[in-house]
Amino acid sequence: MNILTAKQAWARLSEEPTPVLIDVRTPQEWQFIGLPDAEKLPCPLVCLTWAPDQEEAFVAGLTQAVPDRTQPVLFLCRSGMRSHHASTLAEHAGYEHVTNIADGFEDKHGPGTGWKAAGLPSAHKPLSGS
Repeated sequence: MNILTAKQAWARLSEEPTPVLIDVRTPQEWQFIGLPDAEKLPCPLVCLTWAPDQEEAFVAGLTQAVPDRTQPVLFLCRSGMRSHHASTLAEHAGYEHVTNIADGFEDKHGPGTGWKAAGLPSAHKPLSGS
C-alpha cells in the first residue's frame, strides 16, 4: 500500500489518466462536510462508504465500481483511518495499486493537512430527497 498526503494525491491524480479516487466516508459527511469536487477532478470519483461491520458489501461495491484490479485506486476518508482499512481490504481483494490518503479530507493533526485545508477542489453532495 502506498501512502500519500492529499496534496501529493492531487498531483498524482492530475498527472495520471487512470486512477480512481474513492471517498469512503458516510453520506452524512459528504452532505455536511463536503467531498472532492467531481467536476474539477481529473479522474473518476466513487463514493463508497466503508464500515467495519460491512466489509463484504464494501468489497462487492468496490469490485463493481472498479472491476479492473490493475487500475490504481486512492482511498480518502476524514482523517486517514477508514481509508487505511479500505486500502487493506482492497489489497486483500487483489487490487495491485492501492494508495491511502493519510491526512484525509479534513485531518485535524496539523495546520494545512487534509484535502480541504490544502485548498483542493471540494463541493457538497446533497442526500437523496434533500
